[in-house]
Amino acid sequence: MPPADTRSLYVVVSGPPASGKTTLARDLAPRLGLPLLAKDTIKQALMSVLDVSDVEASRRLGRASAAALLAVAAESGCGVLESVWYRSRALPALAGLPGAVVEVFCRCDEATLRRRYRARAGTRSAGHFDDQRLPDELWNADIGEPVAGGWPVIEVDTAGPVDIGALVARVLAATRPRPPVSAGRRPRSG
Repeated sequence: MPPADTRSLYVVVSGPPASGKTTLARDLAPRLGLPLLAKDTIKQALMSVLDVSDVEASRRLGRASAAALLAVAAESGCGVLESVWYRSRALPALAGLPGAVVEVFCRCDEATLRRRYRARAGTRSAGHFDDQRLPDELWNADIGEPVAGGWPVIEVDTAGPVDIGALVARVLAATRPRPPVSAGRRPRSG
């Protein structure tokens, strides 16, 4: 069971392919006491029983995997949700989760993304069709920026090591309610 301050919390780990989402989410989930729900874990399980004959079939299976992830997340009541989240499709579903959402967006330079992607291409199941994906599909504006659905967004530079302890503190701080500003008074700036 998660600590009291993470019940009904969804930490959405987003970013383009090879930005370090999976590594970060695997480290973050246990530190927050939340279950990890990863799209590629679901997709891999589905590929073990379903035929994925081409890139288009892989894309459909990816969308189905994201839908399954969201359904499990909603029923679980909390979790770290890791996927490539397309802003044009993900916003309504993520906004509909029954709890607080904090987005952790993984960002790094394009050269690092491409190097990491090439390095992992031969290590994943053939059903991902990593070698047939085009740069415009992998790194575009729809996935290259946070979903940013009105919830707190924490951007993390994943080109190097990430201080998970500091990130956990930032996530928890983002979930704390802010005191209201009374009418007629402006907050003081430092």
